[in-house]
Amino acid sequence: QVQLVESGGGLVQPGGSLRLSCAASGTFFKITAMGWYRQVPGKERELVAICRDTTTYAASVKDRFTISRDNAKNTVYLQMNSLKPEDTAVYYCYVRWTNGMGFHVNWGQGTQVTASS
Repeated sequence: QVQLVESGGGLVQPGGSLRLSCAASGTFFKITAMGWYRQVPGKERELVAICRDTTTYAASVKDRFTISRDNAKNTVYLQMNSLKPEDTAVYYCYVRWTNGMGFHVNWGQGTQVTASS
C-alpha cells in the first residue's frame, strides 16, 4: 500500500513560478516511475512530466517545467517556471511501484495550480 501527499500548489501571476512536491509512503519494494499529470474540468487528464528510465515532458511545458526525484525520500518535484494561464489545472502526482508481484499505480489527491492576474 502506498499513499501520496502533494503540496506546493497555489495562485501565481503569469510568468511566476511554483514548485510542487509529492512524497510517497507505505510498503513497497521499489518505485519504478514518478510523475505529474494535470486536468481541467471538461478535459482529459494529460501527462505533464514523468521520470522512468528516461524523462518525458509534454510539449506545452518543455523548457519551462523541470521534474526531479529524490529516491532516498521517495519524493518527486515539479519546478514550474514562466507559468501561463493555460497551465491552470489540478495537478496530480503519479507513482508506479512494485511489491515484487506486478506493478501498481497510485494517484495523489491533486493540488490546484492557478496562473492568473
